[in-house]
Amino acid sequence: MKLWQKLALASALLALPTVALSNEIKVALDSPPDLERSGSYVWAHHFTEALNERGLMARELPRDAIGGEAEKLDQISMGLLEVSLSDVNSVARIDPFIFGVRLPYLFDGVAHMDRALAEGDVLTRINDDIAHASVRLLAIVPLGPPSGIITTRKAVTAPDDMNDLRMRALDDAQIALYKAWGSNGTIVSWGEVPAALQTGIVDGYINTPLVPIMFGQTDIVRYFTDANVMNALRAVLVSDDWYRGLSDDERQIVDEAVEVANRANRTWLEEITPKALAELETAGVEVLVLSDTARERFRELSQPVYHDTALTPEQVETWSGLAQRARLSE
Repeated sequence: MKLWQKLALASALLALPTVALSNEIKVALDSPPDLERSGSYVWAHHFTEALNERGLMARELPRDAIGGEAEKLDQISMGLLEVSLSDVNSVARIDPFIFGVRLPYLFDGVAHMDRALAEGDVLTRINDDIAHASVRLLAIVPLGPPSGIITTRKAVTAPDDMNDLRMRALDDAQIALYKAWGSNGTIVSWGEVPAALQTGIVDGYINTPLVPIMFGQTDIVRYFTDANVMNALRAVLVSDDWYRGLSDDERQIVDEAVEVANRANRTWLEEITPKALAELETAGVEVLVLSDTARERFRELSQPVYHDTALTPEQVETWSGLAQRARLSE
């Protein structure tokens, strides 16, 4: 980001109404404030509420109030923003190791992922590697149930159904995944996805079943394939300078608030998972369930993609080992 852009963003942030900016903890949201359908907002709401209840002033900043992902990351690193619900890729730009949480078919679900993260003390490892950027990772937050395949003009029940589809990709890794499935991908920013779907620039995307509902896309998309590709996640990033500058008592309050928010998010996830597909169907989206054979074929085709990411072979092996040990502990 250019200097004049950083200065403009800083001025915009300072212009936001506040009582005492130096003492207030600002939490930048990534979604509409929907406690029923947004897992990241469930986390942010309970985190902010827990801070306020314990005597630290905190408030939510609406989605995009201070810019997109790059702007939020800059604000965090400069210490102008305390907390952000951010894209996992924001962390991956600093330390690609986190990309393991996005490997397709590595985890059976969020509970499996949580066990693997604990097994490898992953957050500590990542924080050691990103401290130089003045950024700290506090939590990894599920947006909703695991991601499926969302499409507009064609139902997907097997990899062969992907052959003539062009899918919205978040990054080059997703493009590689679509190619492995026999499809094509093109990177489209989230704000442009509705128009891209309507005009046929893309035929669908991968995400949790709650996203089309939360963002009002059920009149555009027609099919959701419950493929359990990967967990849909956000990264809770904070300014490391801010976190380290807290007193011992303040840091304990923040850490307690993280635990409260984590529990609230996982409880919400357990409750919403059986409801999500039914809500899609009620909204007019056809829900398809993969056969065991089709799911296994998707899994097989996805394995080589692990080595098309920014992860080194050793890091892929580390993640695979963590997932395996966590799976065996079930």
